[in-house]
Amino acid sequence: MSGYEVLVTRDEDISIHDDGIEGLAAQKSSDMDNRLDIFNSRDNAVCVSIHQNQFNDSRYSGAQMFYSSSNKKSESLARALQKRFVEYLQPDNTREIKQCGKELFLCYYSKNPTVMAECGFLSNPEEAALLNTDEYQSKVAFTLLSGIIDFTGQK
Repeated sequence: MSGYEVLVTRDEDISIHDDGIEGLAAQKSSDMDNRLDIFNSRDNAVCVSIHQNQFNDSRYSGAQMFYSSSNKKSESLARALQKRFVEYLQPDNTREIKQCGKELFLCYYSKNPTVMAECGFLSNPEEAALLNTDEYQSKVAFTLLSGIIDFTGQK
């Protein structure tokens, strides 16, 4: 993909915990550790954890990027991704990137620039309908790629 090697930690909602781990908390911990190992398995990687937001009020919409200060380059990656969402898909999106702490385990402990990309709100009916289409998912993927290209070009 545009000269990038892409590693996917998972492409469906299943845990990648180690075999033999019992109990939900232990499985979640093992899953997160295994995904972090993937994030940290390559030098000079860019890591994007893709999510969809949910809130109890359906009026909220728009992509928003979260980053940790534990890697100085993560904020620049978040800015590049957010900028492309506004330019390509969501011109009315006024959401700002947000710094996170240890609660976003993968962002905080990744040795590479890492962002959690909330690509929209499933609790917003219009946005949820868009997010459910292959066409819009392709647009989101292209938008993320464009932001990554912007970021890697400024390194």
